[in-house]
Amino acid sequence: MASADLKEELTCAICPEIYQNPVTLSCGHSFCQECITRAWRTPDEERRYKCPERREIYKTYPVLRKTRRLSNIAEIFRSTYPAEEDVGVSCTYCYSPVAAAKTCLLCEASLCEKHLQKHSKSLEHVLTEPTASLENRKCSVHREILKYYCTEDAVCICVSCNLAGEHRGHQVETLNEASEKKKEKLRNVLQKLTSTREETEKRVQSLQERRREVQEKAAGEMERVAALIRDIKEQLEALEKKVLSEISGQEEQVLLQVSDLIQQLEIKKEGLSRKIQDIGELCNTTDPVTVLQERESDHYKFCDAEEGDDNDRDIDDRKLRAVDLDEGLISVILHTGLAGIVTAAKRRLDAPQASDILLDVNTAGNDIVVSGDLKTVSWSEINQSRPNTPERFQDYAQVLSTRSFSSGRHYWEVEVSESGIWGVGMAYPSIDRSGRQSLIGYNKKSWSLWGWSGNQYLVTHDSKVIQLPHRPSCQRLGIFLDYEAGRLSFYELCDPVRHLHTFTATFTEPLHAAFGVRSKAWEKIRSWE
Repeated sequence: MASADLKEELTCAICPEIYQNPVTLSCGHSFCQECITRAWRTPDEERRYKCPERREIYKTYPVLRKTRRLSNIAEIFRSTYPAEEDVGVSCTYCYSPVAAAKTCLLCEASLCEKHLQKHSKSLEHVLTEPTASLENRKCSVHREILKYYCTEDAVCICVSCNLAGEHRGHQVETLNEASEKKKEKLRNVLQKLTSTREETEKRVQSLQERRREVQEKAAGEMERVAALIRDIKEQLEALEKKVLSEISGQEEQVLLQVSDLIQQLEIKKEGLSRKIQDIGELCNTTDPVTVLQERESDHYKFCDAEEGDDNDRDIDDRKLRAVDLDEGLISVILHTGLAGIVTAAKRRLDAPQASDILLDVNTAGNDIVVSGDLKTVSWSEINQSRPNTPERFQDYAQVLSTRSFSSGRHYWEVEVSESGIWGVGMAYPSIDRSGRQSLIGYNKKSWSLWGWSGNQYLVTHDSKVIQLPHRPSCQRLGIFLDYEAGRLSFYELCDPVRHLHTFTATFTEPLHAAFGVRSKAWEKIRSWE
């Protein structure tokens, strides 16, 4: 008997493994003692026990008879054919598990390389890749081997399906032909997927490189800012020492002058005390001769001394007012020092230039008023009747700046009204001046941030509108332009400063600041100090 057949006979139907301590029921079926005990641990609802093989029913717990001979045979088989690694589909005709090379659909058997050489080569013996399941290789209706592929219904069919079944008259191909065609399509898909995967890998690598660049840049910026702050602290400490030293020096000079005045007054006070004492003694003298013999010039001198005291007091008051700290000098030293520190810090930070922007009245629409300093624009219900020139906006209350930017990094601030509709942004000088395409942000030549009645922000470019998730919280905005980097950013200057949106583009023309107002809105350009 083949080892495969013997193994099947010695396999427990419950495990399924080679018997361990086999026992036999009265119906003749054998199982591992532990397996059948575990299976019968709980009887059915009618308190009956069923044989796992043939479903033989026992009304009472069956007697489990140990079979020494079956146990010995199982032990001998186990020692002769130890457990081997799974070889997948094994050869039907080999005693020990040997991997099959092909499966014959007609014979319903799998063959190793050795048995394949002896196998029939006739056409009805269809060989396929090794498989343990042959059901999917046969027609579910006629139980015949699948040989054709119906292209109309996209299913595999047998000869009977093709000749007399529901696929009769349909366009069919052999399985190999259909398989090759499908493989060709799959190869095309595979090629596209491979190309897409390679492109994705490149993008991943690019993003990883970008991540490294950002990390390195952030680390460099942190170190640069930390060094700058350390330097500013050192400069502030030096400035503090300088200002405190100046205050101490002034204090010392003032105190010396005050001390000198005090000393002079103390001397004067002593002289006055002596004269007061002499006059007091003279007033208390009872001898009229002594009183009258005292020189009168001395009496007048005492009286004149009171008038002199008033003059001396005025002089002393003027001296006291003049003797004080020079707060102006202290402020100048402090302001100059701080300004120098700030200027040096801005230079080291490569800060954007503070851009002095003025409004170009020649571009202003007739529904807006431009202030005399060319810094404020507001919506007007009165038509301004400006000359109709090619530069002027015809259909919208908009205006451009006189200055344009074609390089560098620039920053400016704008104060906007809480009500109404306003827009700020940038535009090429070639932007249309009339029609829908002239509204800033609603064309390819402008970028804008719009505020609607203090309720929402919208960013627009090329007629694409994005509503920002947060509501306006203050009326001051900062605009930052990095022309070479192609970045235009908007910030809300509340506390803390909040980034609103950044446009990225490759700028191809000079850029003008652009402003638009509607419904009683206004905008004011603020100087950046």
